[in-house]
Amino acid sequence: MSEAMLPLSLAVLTVSDTRSEDTDRSGQALVERLTAAGHRLADKRIVPDDVYRIRAVVATWIADPEIQGILITGGTGFTGRDSTPEAVAALLDKRIEGFGELFRQLSWHEVGSSTVQSRCLGGLANATVVFCLPGSTGACHTAWDGILAEQLDSRHRPCNFANLVIPERGTHG
Repeated sequence: MSEAMLPLSLAVLTVSDTRSEDTDRSGQALVERLTAAGHRLADKRIVPDDVYRIRAVVATWIADPEIQGILITGGTGFTGRDSTPEAVAALLDKRIEGFGELFRQLSWHEVGSSTVQSRCLGGLANATVVFCLPGSTGACHTAWDGILAEQLDSRHRPCNFANLVIPERGTHG
């Protein structure tokens, strides 16, 4: 008998100066994938691309013991006001260097050399896993299907991030 997947409580943040709930396809794609995988949506918000507004929402979620993971889409490029990595990096206790590396490797097959402009980021903060993804729906699909679906599944071996953020399994602090 295989062990049951332990669902996580995940929050989704869309960083955009122009999107609304009606036009937020990337945030909705993440919500659809995480719920289809058996996780719970803890919260979903859209904030403008402003370092301090992003940081305020993410810091609040990191401090909430009920939220085990945060998925952020948008604001990771080099254009305009893109500032998600700057907003989030200051909040992380540890960076997941391999997340960005693996995302760009997977993304290479879809967008070629344009993947070098992705400043996606992953890390841990207060026993909460945080992932910053590009704002395109395709990039959210790539990240979820190629990395996050397995790494947020407590059954994935040899290791996963779910077991680090589930209170009875991980180490906190």
